[in-house]
Amino acid sequence: MFPWHQYLLAVLFIAAGFNHFRKPKIYERMMPSYIPWHSSMVLLTGILEMIFGFMLITTDSQSLGAWGIIVLLILFIPVHIHMLQNKEASLKMPKWLLIARFPIQLGLMYWAFLYS
Repeated sequence: MFPWHQYLLAVLFIAAGFNHFRKPKIYERMMPSYIPWHSSMVLLTGILEMIFGFMLITTDSQSLGAWGIIVLLILFIPVHIHMLQNKEASLKMPKWLLIARFPIQLGLMYWAFLYS
């Protein structure tokens, strides 16, 4: 049995990945123009988030799942920068929230690292 917070992180990533399929246009709007194939990338990252979330709660794969989450979060940093720089990509989020996403991202990386 894993600690409750490990299940919580897994559920957060599974739900976030599922949301890529529910609202793909939102994620496509966030993506910088230099990233190709927006719709395919949104679906791919959604699938990966769900896979890594499920891997996090499987004994044999929890370390790989944690490292997969960390890599995804690192890859998402340019998207957060783009959202700060581009009004349309910001989804009308307040500037303070867009800035707060960076330390939140680091916190999520640390949280995933606990299970690596």
